[in-house]
Amino acid sequence: MTHIIDRVAVQDLVAARQAQLVEVLPEEEYAWAHLPRAMNLPLGALDDRASALDRTRPVIVYCHDWLCDLSPRAAHRLERLGFGEVHDYGAGKMDWLAADLPFEGEAHLVSQNVRRDPVTATLDDPLDDLTERIVADPAGLAVVVDEDDVVQGVVGSRELKGADMSGTAEQVMRVGITTVRPSEQLEPLIQRMDRAKVDHVVVTHADGTLVGLFGLGDVRAQASESDLG
Repeated sequence: MTHIIDRVAVQDLVAARQAQLVEVLPEEEYAWAHLPRAMNLPLGALDDRASALDRTRPVIVYCHDWLCDLSPRAAHRLERLGFGEVHDYGAGKMDWLAADLPFEGEAHLVSQNVRRDPVTATLDDPLDDLTERIVADPAGLAVVVDEDDVVQGVVGSRELKGADMSGTAEQVMRVGITTVRPSEQLEPLIQRMDRAKVDHVVVTHADGTLVGLFGLGDVRAQASESDLG
C-alpha cells in the first residue's frame, strides 16, 4: 500500500535510509524547481525509465501540490511495477518551497531574497525603545511577533506618528497585514508591490511564523551591484 507522507517524513527517510526522490512532473516544471538531488521521471515515461531506480531503497514520489494527482498515480504505478516501498509526498514541492527549504533549479523565489534579520518586537515592547531601533533600520519597520514567533502586525512611521511613547507595540501595531510565503515567485510579487506602492512585505511560513522581510530596495540594490560587476 502506498504511504502518503509529510515533509518531515521525507527528510527523515532521505537522511536515515537514502530514499530516492522522484519528481513526476514534466521536464520544464522540474527544471523550474525541484527537491535537492531529486530525479525527474515524468509519469508518462515512468514505465520506460523506472529502471533508473534502485529497488532496494525506498522511493518517494511527488508532484506540485495537494491538488496534483500525478504523484499518487505514479506511486500506484511503481507498486504495480514491483517496487516494494513507495511513498507519496502528497503536499508536493510547493509545500517544500513554502517551508523555506533548499531546492535546485532556475526559479527566482522570495526565499532567495528575504532579509532574515528585520527589526522585531514583542507585543509588550515599549514604544520608546522600539522607535530608536525602527529609525536606525533601513526598512523603517518592525515586525511584531508573539511568544510563538507568529506575526501579529507591524509598526512603522505611520503607526508611530502621534503615538503615546509610553505605550506598547501591541497598542499601535497595524494588524491584518498581507504576508507572502518563501515560495512566492519574485517577479510577479515585485509587480504587485509596485502597483500597490508597497516597499516591504513580511514573509512567513504557512503557520504564520516569521521568516523575514522582503524589500523592493534590497532587490534593486542587488541588481545594481550585479550590473556594476
